[in-house]
Amino acid sequence: MKPTPVFGITGWKNSGKTQLVTRLVAEFTHRGFKVSTVKHAHHNFDIDKPGADSYRHREAGAMEVALVSGRRWALMHELRDESEPPLEDILARLAPCDLVLIEGYKRENHPKIEARRSETQDRGPLAPGDPNIVAIASDHALVGEALPVFDLDDVAAMADFIQLHLDIQRRVA
Repeated sequence: MKPTPVFGITGWKNSGKTQLVTRLVAEFTHRGFKVSTVKHAHHNFDIDKPGADSYRHREAGAMEVALVSGRRWALMHELRDESEPPLEDILARLAPCDLVLIEGYKRENHPKIEARRSETQDRGPLAPGDPNIVAIASDHALVGEALPVFDLDDVAAMADFIQLHLDIQRRVA
C-alpha cells in the first residue's frame, strides 16, 4: 500500500503556522480530500483538564487513556520516562486518509512550506538550512528568494502547489 502523502508547515513561533494549516485543511477538505494533521507541541502541553476523569486516570499512572463518545474519540499516551516518538511512529497510528498536514517538526525530512511574518523576521529564515523547505508563505515581500514565494493568504495557490508537489489528485465526490 502506498504511504499517505505528508506535507509540512514550519516556521518560528507566531509566524502563522496554525492559521495556515487550518486554512489548508479547509481548502483540501473543500476539494474532497480526507485530511489529518499532526502538530508538534512544547514539552508539557495538556489537552486534559485537572479534575476531569481522564486527567485523574493519567495522574494515577495510566500509560494510555482513551476518551470515547458518540461524536469523537481521543487517545492520550503518557511518555513518562520514554523519549518523544519519531514522527513516523505517529503517522503509523493515524487512520487512512488522503493527506497529512504536519505543523512544526522543523528538522524532519518531509517537504515543507516555511511561514514567515514581518514580526518574526529578526529570527532569520529557516529555508537556507533546510533542503526540505520547498516554498515560502510570507506576509511581506521577499527580494531575491530562490524558492517559490506565496502570499500568506493565498491558500488556494499553496494547495495547488502541494497537490502538484505530492502528485495527488482531487477525489471525485
